[in-house]
Amino acid sequence: MAIYITGSLAYDRIMNFPGVFTDSILPEHIHELNVSFFIDSLIEQLGGNAGNIAHTLALLGEKSCVVATAGKDFARYASVFEQRGLGLDGILRLEDELTASAYIMTDRNNNQITGFHAAAMMTPSTYDFPDLDPEADIALIGPSNPDDMRRHPQLFKERGVRYIYDPAQQIPILSKEDLIAGIEGAYILVGNDYEIRMIMNNTGLDKEALLAMTGRGIVTTIGEQGSLVSEKDAEDVAIAAVPVSMVVDPTGAGDAYRAGLIKGLLLKQPLAECARLGSTCAAFCIEQNGTQGHDFSLEAFFQRHAAAFGESV
Repeated sequence: MAIYITGSLAYDRIMNFPGVFTDSILPEHIHELNVSFFIDSLIEQLGGNAGNIAHTLALLGEKSCVVATAGKDFARYASVFEQRGLGLDGILRLEDELTASAYIMTDRNNNQITGFHAAAMMTPSTYDFPDLDPEADIALIGPSNPDDMRRHPQLFKERGVRYIYDPAQQIPILSKEDLIAGIEGAYILVGNDYEIRMIMNNTGLDKEALLAMTGRGIVTTIGEQGSLVSEKDAEDVAIAAVPVSMVVDPTGAGDAYRAGLIKGLLLKQPLAECARLGSTCAAFCIEQNGTQGHDFSLEAFFQRHAAAFGESV
């Protein structure tokens, strides 16, 4: 059994703005925007959606294969992968490029403004998935190089491997045809509520049509309101967010959620239970700075999960 996470690796520069963005923005002058935000803290963390998901999966006892492109400054990140027991076979390293960087600013109301420099991610992955097992393997296709996001769905479909399709930030870059090709035959389509609406708008398809194209369903995350599980011929199931002691940093909560979702699939749980595991993962992430700042034991994880949902897995 193997877990393949295709997506991005990045260094995150996470900044905190103690005010509210809207206080500095004049709606009537949005066409000539020129604003500056004075930040009171900046930390650098390891990030990128693929790395974030792999981090939480490792806490859940699962070793995944990250398929991504990195640059000449990747050594520090690579050493952390090795400490976690994660392989580097799926990572293409370019010696004339930098690893991608995300610049994330969060205001007092947890609104975020992000700038992303793709750098090495502009180069497609060359990994050829030599040992795919259609009976046991699972993959997640996250936002990454557009060529990879076109190639990987077709490859997994041809080889009979279940995959979760999660285009996220790359939705505006992918064509209507690209999105439909990625969704059609995907085991699960996942995105936040804004992303799912954007997919519907860009493809011209309603949610029922998208649902019919998937093998199992659609999972929509809705921030502090939790998430929504939609399956064929079934009523939608609302999944509550797990209460947190303090919202420290929401960055990366969605990636942690996806790790819990995958863990549930590996445990052969109903999709709603998979989403509940995702909610528990997200809660741990939100309580710490950065996308990979959280840590937990399996015992602590399942205790918290049982306390939140009144059941054990």
